Amino acid sequence: MNSFIQAPSLIKSAEDIEKMRVAGKLAAEVLGMIAPYVKAGVTTAELDQICHDYIVNVQGAIPAPLNYRGFPKSICTSVNHVVCHGIPSDSKVLKNGDMMNIDITVIKDGFHGDTSEMFFIGEPSILAKRLSDVAQEAMYRGMQTVKHGSYVGDIGAAIQSYVESQRFSVVREYCGHGLGRVFHEDPQILHYGKKNTGMRLEAGMTFTIEPMVNAGVWQTTLMNDGWTVITKDRKLSAQYEHTLLVTETGIEILTARPNEDLSRFNV
Repeated sequence: MNSFIQAPSLIKSAEDIEKMRVAGKLAAEVLGMIAPYVKAGVTTAELDQICHDYIVNVQGAIPAPLNYRGFPKSICTSVNHVVCHGIPSDSKVLKNGDMMNIDITVIKDGFHGDTSEMFFIGEPSILAKRLSDVAQEAMYRGMQTVKHGSYVGDIGAAIQSYVESQRFSVVREYCGHGLGRVFHEDPQILHYGKKNTGMRLEAGMTFTIEPMVNAGVWQTTLMNDGWTVITKDRKLSAQYEHTLLVTETGIEILTARPNEDLSRFNV
């Protein structure tokens, strides 16, 4: 979702950060919960309903996408050449060989947690697996640049240089974003750029890093529904997303999942 609102203060208080930790943990839990349901023959609308019920009835939280600027569902399901903001549908039946990003954002006690992960239906193609791995590694490399005093441009430079070295491309029209009481606030986190440019980061900031990596060209097309973004050349796209807290020495990953190897971040 790419509409930005300037927050009164980008630095979160200790109380705010504690609530962000809770919201981030809940968002990560939804991805873990839904994984067993992602299989051939299931519709993306069914996945949406399962996530919605879990967020509302089990977590006592709010699915942030639902009715956000008119978005009609509680999660985003972006399959194959869909880059982001895919709308769950009864007509979209998952089949073996598909790859899909599930994007979860929950609101708990007024604060947002936002994260996404790639899923494979059956056995992925070599290209799909490699593209997904590169998207995840690109996110991690961007995350590794973040600490108090670093620059937004450092994140984009690390992501772009790595992705292009793998002969893939980084989407430019959509980016990461500040997060807190507001779904989308400053800073905007571009996934391309130059080191030592852009806003200087400060401890207490919270934002997402969520590179969208395409197998072909980086350009995208917005579909007539006003939400679904696809690759211009209809080639595959992959994305991972975490919500981060900037600290004096690095980051705290607010949406860390138990199945991730995050040893490089000392968490």
